[in-house]
Amino acid sequence: MAKLSTRGAVIRQAPGKYEVVDLEVDDPQDNEIQVQLVASGMCHSDDHVATGDIPVGKYPFAGGHEGAGIVTKAGRNNKGLKEGDHVVFSFLPSCGHCRWCASGQQNLCDLGATLLTGSRWGDPNDYRIHLAEGGDPVGQMCGISTFLQVTTTSADSAVKVPDDIPLDKACLVGCGVGTGWGSAVNSAEVKPGHTTIVMGIGGIGINAVQGAAHAGASNIIAVDPIAFKREKAQELGATHAVESMEEATELAKQFTNGQGADSAIVTVGVVKGEHVGQAMASIRKAGTVVVTGLGDITEVGVPIALSDITLMQKRLQGALFGHSNPNWDILRQLQLYREGVLKLDELITKTYSLDEVAQGYQDMHDGKNIRGVIMYDS
Repeated sequence: MAKLSTRGAVIRQAPGKYEVVDLEVDDPQDNEIQVQLVASGMCHSDDHVATGDIPVGKYPFAGGHEGAGIVTKAGRNNKGLKEGDHVVFSFLPSCGHCRWCASGQQNLCDLGATLLTGSRWGDPNDYRIHLAEGGDPVGQMCGISTFLQVTTTSADSAVKVPDDIPLDKACLVGCGVGTGWGSAVNSAEVKPGHTTIVMGIGGIGINAVQGAAHAGASNIIAVDPIAFKREKAQELGATHAVESMEEATELAKQFTNGQGADSAIVTVGVVKGEHVGQAMASIRKAGTVVVTGLGDITEVGVPIALSDITLMQKRLQGALFGHSNPNWDILRQLQLYREGVLKLDELITKTYSLDEVAQGYQDMHDGKNIRGVIMYDS
C-alpha cells in the first residue's frame, strides 16, 4: 500500500508529553479519505490521554480530534466525498445505520466503542499511521488524529462543509463548540427565563455559556477562578461571573426566590466527584446537573445523597458531544456562525505551529487559553 510522508504529534507513553515526529500515512481504502489539515483545536481530552486519565490501546499514539482540512485523496464508497472538498472532522463517527444513528442519536453511534484503541473500526491489528523510522504502527485518536499535517480517516468521521467557511474557525465545531453548546441546549434543556450555572470556563464551558444564551436563559452564571476566563464568559453571554460554586449557588438562589438554579453544567477541565456534588447542591427541585467534563475515567464515586435525587426529583445527566447529531449539527452551527449568532473567532486565544503543541498545552494548564489552535501551512 502506498504511503505518504508527514509529521505529527505523538505521545510514547502516559504520563507523557506530545512530541513531533516523522510519520507515514497510508492511502485511503474503501470508505476512507485522506485530508490535509488546515487547523486543529487543542482540546483538553488530548491532554487527558497524555496524563493517563484516559487510557488508550496503542502507543505511540497520535493526538488530535478537533480539526478541519481539505480532502486530497478519496477511496471508493466514501459517502460522496471527493478531492478538494472542505471537511470538518466529527470526533465521534456516525455510521448512519446502527440503532443510535437511526434514532437520531448519532453521538452514541456504535463505532464509538473502539475510538481509543487506536486501530481501525473492528480490527485491532489494522492501522493507518506508522513511524517513519522502523515502521511501527501508531494509534489514532478517535480514528482521526488531527495533530498530523496529513491524516487518513474513515468517511464516517468527516462532514463536508461550505468552501467559504474559514477552516481555522470551523475546526472548533468538531468537538468543543458542539459539546458545550449542546450541553446547554440539548442536555440541560435550558429554556427562556432559566437560571443556569456553567462550572469551568474553558473550550467547552465557554460554549455552554453561548448555548445557554441562545436558548434564552435570563441568568447565566459562569464559574471559574481565573479572572481572564470570567471576563471572556461575560463577553460571550454570561450575565454574571464568579470565582466559586458557593458564590454561584448563592446568586442562583437570589434570582429564584431561594429555589436554586434550573440547571448546572459541569465543564471543569479535570472533573472530580466533588464538582458534581457541588453542582447538585446548586440546583432547584426537579433541576438538572449535566456532567460534560472528564477526569480520571477509572475514578468511581460522587458525594450525592440519593435522597436528594429521589425526594427533590433532581436529574443527573451525562452529555457526550452535547447530545448532538454531528452530520446535522456541525452544519447548523456553522450557519449560526455565518449569521453572526454563534461566536467562533472570539474563542481562539492563540494559534500555534505543530512544533509548539507542547507549549500550547502548557498554556492551557496555566489558564492562558480559552482555546489554542494549531495552524498548518497550506
